[in-house]
Amino acid sequence: MLSRERIVETAIEVLDAGGEGALTVRALTERLSTGAGAIYHHVGNMNELGQAATETVIADALPWPVASGGGAGGSGGAEEAGETGGAGETGKAGKAGESGKAGESGRAGKAGEPGRAGEVGGSRGPRECPEDRIRAVALGLYDAATEHSWLASRLAAQLTREPWGAVTPRIFESMGRPLRDLGVPRGDWFTTTSTLVHYVLGATSQNAQAADDVPGDAPPDTEEVRAAFLDTASRAWRDLDPEEYPFLHDIADQMRAHEDRAQFLAGVDLILAGVTASRPR
Repeated sequence: MLSRERIVETAIEVLDAGGEGALTVRALTERLSTGAGAIYHHVGNMNELGQAATETVIADALPWPVASGGGAGGSGGAEEAGETGGAGETGKAGKAGESGKAGESGRAGKAGEPGRAGEVGGSRGPRECPEDRIRAVALGLYDAATEHSWLASRLAAQLTREPWGAVTPRIFESMGRPLRDLGVPRGDWFTTTSTLVHYVLGATSQNAQAADDVPGDAPPDTEEVRAAFLDTASRAWRDLDPEEYPFLHDIADQMRAHEDRAQFLAGVDLILAGVTASRPR
């Protein structure tokens, strides 16, 4: 049976396969074997559908955070976003390299990469500090934008054009609560949260853009393409005049060897270190 949920799920599949330009009524009617009228019965227009797709992906990446303090005993063990585990339970482990379910910590990812973030739903356990909750939110957004290359531009547009929509408040709430718990002065809450959100969305947007720039005939595993690109860039930096660009010469090899996800998390940690250092003593 055709439903709004099924239409939104199909829209996400279309966006993942072909990007923003692929999301058309024709593409949906072909995939769903239905007519345009049936689709418009559930969604008003393509813009509304795109917003619903964005909200669905973000809701999956960032389950709604519970109030600070959480329930008794430990982290939530709920399998589904929005559910809460019983007192004292711990969440089940996520698959290798994937996000854990609500209240969990994800297992380690590939060698050399940080593991994917555990989601922020469920009750907060005694060992889950505000910094870990912020890292989980940041990595949840990063991983969602990596999986859905169209997402980053949608997030940036909603942040700047429609901050009252469903997505921006969810991101700010998920980031803001643990920042507040870090002891950030009340008068600095908006500025501090905005700084972190802009870094996260900017970095995810850059990473998504790089993924979109991979040639259409590139192999399914783009690591080889990425390595070739970084090697070319590194050699170009080393070929610059060392008297004029001594710093670039010093970091050329670091740039070639860097891992995007680890670098992203290092940026989050730099911001958190500044937040911690600037707290009132």
